[in-house]
Amino acid sequence: MRTMTVKYAIQSLTPAVGTDERLRAGVTGPELVETSLLGGLPIAVIDRARSAALMIEWAMERRGKGLPPIYVTSANGQVISNCATDPEIRALFDEADLIHADGNPMVAISRFKCAKPIPERAATTDLVHDVARLAELTGARFYFIGGSPEVARKAEENMRALYPRLEIVGARDGYFKKDEEDAVVAAINAARPDILWIGFGVPLEQRFISRNRDRLTGVGLVKTSGGLFDFLSGAKSRAPKIMQSLGLEWLYRAILEPRRLGKRYLTTNPHALWLLLTSSR
Repeated sequence: MRTMTVKYAIQSLTPAVGTDERLRAGVTGPELVETSLLGGLPIAVIDRARSAALMIEWAMERRGKGLPPIYVTSANGQVISNCATDPEIRALFDEADLIHADGNPMVAISRFKCAKPIPERAATTDLVHDVARLAELTGARFYFIGGSPEVARKAEENMRALYPRLEIVGARDGYFKKDEEDAVVAAINAARPDILWIGFGVPLEQRFISRNRDRLTGVGLVKTSGGLFDFLSGAKSRAPKIMQSLGLEWLYRAILEPRRLGKRYLTTNPHALWLLLTSSR
């Protein structure tokens, strides 16, 4: 019955552009989701609702099969800039099965630069709630890793309060030593989460996945999460809705953390905008 709920949720959503016979027959995978080139990266042409439904389906299809997890990540202006200037970071993002657009400027520019525009921003801070609501219906299991010990504890506590039927099978901070990594991976596998949310920030979370993906055989899908747990815990606040809709959440964050983010945004945002205008199709 729970699996039927997932199928129904997916079938009720609008298929991605270019759906072929396999997708219409119910056979889905990240490779069947259409992409558009934005700033040099292949970005999924998909909205949040469909992303959430497919993440649940892909994760649960892998349950108990001992396969490496599907790898979903996100790109914003900083990522686009860094991928263009740092070959290591570009290689890490090339390993992902699906890359979401985490920035309204990416969505806006895709509307006049791409034959297949991005329907909406899929920020992880919003997407986690979309997926959690479906997970309550389907029995999909979550594991959270990232943030400080207090942030990790509070993020888990808040998610349990928001989604009392959500099965969270593990949560821990992201502060562990290199020689503890094997034990961390073993603990995640033992918990057998369908979706692992990992928030170390770019590129630490991508490096962790690259090192351990083949060993995370108890996980169905891994989603990079950046600073997600800071927001789930309440340690940081989201920008007002009007700033989000105008693509100015980066400015709100820069105002709150000028020393940490001001210089970064001043250097990466203009470069990212140039790449979006010259390396998109």
